[in-house]
This record gives sequence, structure tokens and C-alpha cells, in this order.
Amino acid sequence: MRFPALLISLLLLSVAEATAQSPIRYAISFANRAHHEAVITVSFTNLDDRPLQLRMSRSSPGRYALHEFAKNVYNFRATGEGGRTVTVSRPNPHQWDVAGHGGAVSVTYTLYGDHADGTYSGIDRTHAHLNMPATFMWARGTEQRPIELAVHVPDGSGWRVATQLAATDDPLRFEATDLQYFLDSPTEVSDFWLRTWQFEGQSFRVALHHEGSETDAEQYATATAAIVEAAEHVFGELPTFDHGEYTFLACYLPWVDGDGMEHRNSTVLTSTSSLESNMNGVLGTVAHEFFHAWNVERIRPRTLQPFDFERANMSGELWFAEGFTSYYDDVFLWRASLIDDETFAGRMGGIANNVSNARGRQFFSPVEMSRQAPFVDAATAVDPNNRNNTFLSYYTWGSGIALALDLTLRADGATDGRSVTLDDVMREMWRTHGVTEIPYEVPDVEAALARVTDNPGFAR
Repeated sequence: MRFPALLISLLLLSVAEATAQSPIRYAISFANRAHHEAVITVSFTNLDDRPLQLRMSRSSPGRYALHEFAKNVYNFRATGEGGRTVTVSRPNPHQWDVAGHGGAVSVTYTLYGDHADGTYSGIDRTHAHLNMPATFMWARGTEQRPIELAVHVPDGSGWRVATQLAATDDPLRFEATDLQYFLDSPTEVSDFWLRTWQFEGQSFRVALHHEGSETDAEQYATATAAIVEAAEHVFGELPTFDHGEYTFLACYLPWVDGDGMEHRNSTVLTSTSSLESNMNGVLGTVAHEFFHAWNVERIRPRTLQPFDFERANMSGELWFAEGFTSYYDDVFLWRASLIDDETFAGRMGGIANNVSNARGRQFFSPVEMSRQAPFVDAATAVDPNNRNNTFLSYYTWGSGIALALDLTLRADGATDGRSVTLDDVMREMWRTHGVTEIPYEVPDVEAALARVTDNPGFAR
């Protein structure tokens, strides 16, 4: 009797493995791009008999508030195995339950996108700027399956694809290992300007969609490369980027929305400003988002790991994750000789003044202020509030803490006489929590300070 039992177990295991490895296949096309529409299909196979729970995300990596992406989905249609008719129900505004599918589901829907930034999607005659949680449905229970994406570009458009997704032999087909990586992989589809270079054995790409000159684009790419080197100098090494590549996805157009958004191996950079009119302004965002490749993407708060696409992601560490990163925005521009000493000093003075004069400091600590992010991070509300008096951005407060800490470390040094700076603290956090990708909590930052200064009471 043991052999049949073992055989059954092996058969069940093989079925489970086959199901787990069955890829989810997405395709997107833009026939009605002039009206900001995309048509998306997604296919699931090897499903069990339960209803398939399809979802649109409610939050997006790098954002901490809720964003109701389902509101831009319509013309939803679903079929089952062999095209059979299925039953579709809506248990909530974000979900479509598909029952009676027979083990396979094919879905088609229309997406409206007219807000190109780091959170939403923008589709028009010139490009498709895709933030994945705002664009693609997914199904509960299939999060670990590999994903394939086919992009169908309009004939004669010259559109290409820039993304951190894994490339294939087909330049319009891409792959992701699982849902987390897929939804963390923004994608630009356009006739973009491209510049690539190598640094420390890894590839960097600027995919730039703008209306400026070749000279502006070259200056931007050169400055971006200088920022990459300045950031690498802080940590002494680059992160090991997946597929050995990091991509800057930049859209500087009058009709997009200003933003910057970090991702594991890429960043989204958008602004209504042109490179000619606001080069240093947009480069500050480049510096901020690239520093996140270390601080947030790999030196990651425990409260954000793993990212939850169905709820607001609250974190008490944003004063460090976002605020310290904001401090380094200007530091990198200065170290890369993109701003002069006077400009840098003025910006540091601005940080000190903004924190010192903020009324909100009396109501919340930096940790508690970080937890306000779901209410302020591109969140919308129609009722009045008292934020002007009670809120100090965790970006601002964190950058003030970073500035004060850097100055204190430079003045006092370590107890054994060594010279130390904030760079040493960031390198220590990288060593203990970035390289290892062990999520951290506030006491871990305090412990890093203690080790760097050789003073257990320094952060107390």
C-alpha cells in the first residue's frame, strides 16, 4: 500500500509544480491611443476549480497612499476553457470573480490612462507610459507564477520598449519571475532617445522621451552618469542589478505630471519642464531616485517588505528612507560639480530653516510623521484639514536630521579618534541590511550609528 500512496503523492507534486510554473500571459495594444486607451488581454491556465479572483491594485511601489486603479477599467470580458461562458461577479469595486471557467481564464479589458507620472499611466499619440499596478490586473493565488508580456506597437510609430523586465529574443516581448517583480517594472513605449554606458561592470540606460535638442539630451545623460558615480562612491559599490542593468525612464513633456519613482532596477522621472529650462531641477530628482537603488530598494524598511498592492503601506521609517535620500539629492549634485558651493550652502540653509520653523514638529515625532504618508503621499480628499499647522514632510524632517547628523559626526568623530561622516553610516546600513537584503527597523539604524561611532549611547 505504500507504493500507491507514494505514487499519488508524486503525481500531486508534479501537478502542483506544473501549475506553479504555468506562465501568465499579458498582451497590450494601443489602437485607440489618441483617446488615451489601451486594450489588455491576460490568460491563465492550469487553474483549480475555485473562482478566479482578479484584482486591480490599490497601491503602487514607492507610493504609500491608496490609489483606486480599478476606476479606469471598462469593457471587461472573460471566457473560460475553450471559450466557454463563465459567471462574473463583483464582490467589491476592485475585484472580478470568474467562476465556472474549467481551468483556464482569458480576460480582455480597456484601460484609460491620461496621467503619466510615477503612479498612473499615460497613453497618447506619442507614447504609452505604463505604471504596472495602474495597468494590469492580476489574480490571487497566482502571485508566484512567471509572467510574459507582449507589447503590440502601432504600425509605423517607431515605438520601442524600455523597461527593467527581462528581455527576450523578441524586442517586444518581456518576462518577469513573479507578480512582485512585474508590478515593480514601469515601462515606457515610445520613440525615445536612448543612451547606454558601462560602469563598474554593469549597464546603464537613459530612455528619454522629450521635445528638446540632442545637446540637451547628451548633457542630461552625462550629468546622470556623474550622479551614478557620486552615489556609488558613498557605498563603495553598486547594487547587483537584476540582468546587470539599470534604466532611467525619463519623460519631460508639457502634458505629463511631475514625479519621480524608484524601482528595483529602474526609475521613472517625469516633469512638465524641459531640460533646457530646468536641467538642475530634474537632475535633483535623478539623484534622489537613483540613491533609492540602495536606500529603500535594498536597505528596506521591514514595514514595506513585501509590498502590499491591496492596502495603504504605512511605515515609520520614511524619515530615513525618504528623508536621508532627500539630503543626498543636493550632496550628489554638489559632489558631481553640477551645482556650485553657494547654491549647495543655500540649499542646506533652506533645509535647516524649513525644519526649524515648522509648526508641525510639536504634534508628531519623525516616526509618527512618517506614518502620516497614507494621508499625504499623492492621496486625495475633499474635506478641509489642518495639515499646514500639523504636518512636516518626512522628506524635509528626515533631510534635516541627516544634515544635523552629518555635521555632528564630522565635528565629533568616533570615540577612538576616527573621522566619520554620514557616508559611513550609510555604508554600514548597506553592509548589514542592503547587501544581505535583511529588512531593518529604527533600532537597526541606531545600532549602525553606535558601531560607526564606537559609542553605544550615541543615538540615544
